[in-house]
Amino acid sequence: MPLRKLRNIGIAAHIDAGKTTVTERILFFTGTNRKIGEVHDGQATMDFMKQEQERGITIASAAISCTWKDSQINIIDTPGHVDFTIEVERSLRVIDGMVALFCAVGGVEPQSETVWNQAYRYKVPRIAFVNKMDRTGADFQDVVAQMDENLDANAVPFQLPIGSEEDFEGIIDLIENKAYTFEGTQSIEMPIPADYVEQTITARAYLMEKIAEVDDAVMELFLEDKEVSKEMLKNAARNATLKLMITPVFCGAAYKNKGVQLLLDAVIDYLPSPLDIGAVVGQDIDDPEKSHSRAPSDKQPFAALAFKLIHDPFVGQQTFIRIYSGKITSGMALANTTRDKSERAGRILRISAKDREDIQEAGAGDIVALIGMKFTKTGDTLCDALHPILLENINIPPSVIELKVSPQTRKDQEKLGEALHKLTNEDPSFGVRFDDETEETIISGMGELHLEIMIDRLKHEFNLEVVVGEPAVAYRETITSETVSDYKHSKQTGGKGQFAHTIIRLEPNEDNGYEFVERIKGGAIPLEYIPSVDKGIKKTMERGILAGFPVVDVKAVLLDGRYHPVDSSDLAFQTCASICFRQGFMKANPILLEPVMKIEVNTPDDYIGDIVGNLNKRRGRIESMRRHRKGSQKLVGFVPLSEMFGYATTLRNLSSGRANYSMDFFKYLPVTKAIQEEVLKKIADKKKEEAGK
Repeated sequence: MPLRKLRNIGIAAHIDAGKTTVTERILFFTGTNRKIGEVHDGQATMDFMKQEQERGITIASAAISCTWKDSQINIIDTPGHVDFTIEVERSLRVIDGMVALFCAVGGVEPQSETVWNQAYRYKVPRIAFVNKMDRTGADFQDVVAQMDENLDANAVPFQLPIGSEEDFEGIIDLIENKAYTFEGTQSIEMPIPADYVEQTITARAYLMEKIAEVDDAVMELFLEDKEVSKEMLKNAARNATLKLMITPVFCGAAYKNKGVQLLLDAVIDYLPSPLDIGAVVGQDIDDPEKSHSRAPSDKQPFAALAFKLIHDPFVGQQTFIRIYSGKITSGMALANTTRDKSERAGRILRISAKDREDIQEAGAGDIVALIGMKFTKTGDTLCDALHPILLENINIPPSVIELKVSPQTRKDQEKLGEALHKLTNEDPSFGVRFDDETEETIISGMGELHLEIMIDRLKHEFNLEVVVGEPAVAYRETITSETVSDYKHSKQTGGKGQFAHTIIRLEPNEDNGYEFVERIKGGAIPLEYIPSVDKGIKKTMERGILAGFPVVDVKAVLLDGRYHPVDSSDLAFQTCASICFRQGFMKANPILLEPVMKIEVNTPDDYIGDIVGNLNKRRGRIESMRRHRKGSQKLVGFVPLSEMFGYATTLRNLSSGRANYSMDFFKYLPVTKAIQEEVLKKIADKKKEEAGK
């Protein structure tokens, strides 16, 4: 299929806006499915995980291919729940265009804004679909106004609804100047109803005016009051959409099969093909200052990005890749430039949700899954070994919540380790660490639901019953002042001993992570032992010093040291650096950092005072309040995660169930001295209690 006929799109929105329902209708109308699957009865094609079917929500983004009017559309259906933000993030990294869904009643909800900003960061062209026009309270124009007010979307209606709520009958296409009604699964063209003619003229004039603002040729005709052809208007609208100047807005009721065919036409008409996106730019692997580009063509050297790993019980690990240039064939040797490893493509699969089809080759623009990758992880670049390139990685947010897990029986310990390893491969926002001191496995993730799903998957996919502790906040440790630490490690145990001496300066390195610098002069420490010092520090940072939480944002400068020609070794320098770092860390005024969340609450005006008061009690800081819909407000603020356990129930009680909220990670910030003492005391008491058992 020609590249200009290919569309790689994502469907994204707030939870419950109807993403999966829209996708099911698309699959039905494109002939991919013979019957329509529904979310509420657990039969949706795209929600094929057991956990998705039970909860009626999308958890893992699923890829599926379909054909519409001689074009191929690869769709990635993404979750709306904030705990699965990584799924949206990695999907946006590889798609070319996006359909942003909004509920005609709920409008721009908290997670809509998060997804919109993610898409903006990756410069993904968007069209909008206002769904659920048949619901009580549906208001198309209000949603368009909210998109402008809350998202700065420059939203332009390309359609008008005929009626709304239970009277929603059809759609007027403003570019074609035609009306459509729907019967069963058929769309029927009809004249524009007489009582909508004036409204259509006004809306079409507004549409032309918005396009004229970004297109000189249309502007000229518009100012001269001359006719603008449909083709010219459509091309100008397409260019404006691709340049992120406007957001075309469409409407419908997917559950009632209204407007989906017209949405498919809009995907083809206004969203980009790989040719529109153009060449992808990557770094030179030897010189990060130099860049290379790869045009979307099968004749270019092969370059692809791995964006998702799935463990499939039937075929093993599937590595999903987006191909930017060149061709891949079954059995082809590849270079993983992110990890400096060689790979070989075993089988190549085209995925249709849970179904898979073996293909012999795939080309530029394709999204396929590879079987047989040994080293490749999410965000890695795969390319032709003779023409290496390193593509931009995927932004992975830090985990903010932890749980202790242990197998019910000792013999399942190894099985648990293997299962958790597979899950961390699949989901980079899911972490696992082992606490040597308490001999406990600690898992971490983006929220309570995220970890709940992982526990569920251990049970059903891996047949593992696990004992789960209470959720806990994933704190971090850092330093606030500079210090120099000097430690000599000398051990004589008969035969060869251990000797190493390091002098290390520790400096705060706010928001810049860990940095290691060596300033050794005159070979005081031989070159081969300098990486050992770095390794010893890193291991200590992972385990934590104050309270067992990972250490972040520290710069370690190796100033001086000594070695022994016989007794010095890699292990001796690792041990020495570890103790030297620990001692220095405790002298550098260490503090705990806590995850602070950005919270957005949509609430009717009546409850705003109680909600603000409650957030203030939780150490929250309100940043802004603005109109959400008529009679309701959107409140934005920042609040420590440790104060937010059980908030859903509190908010429900405060607002009689009428308010909703969304939280996502903002950044790690220092805790107060009083709270730090309280957290450390709790941890010390818990350790005493566990030691006494």
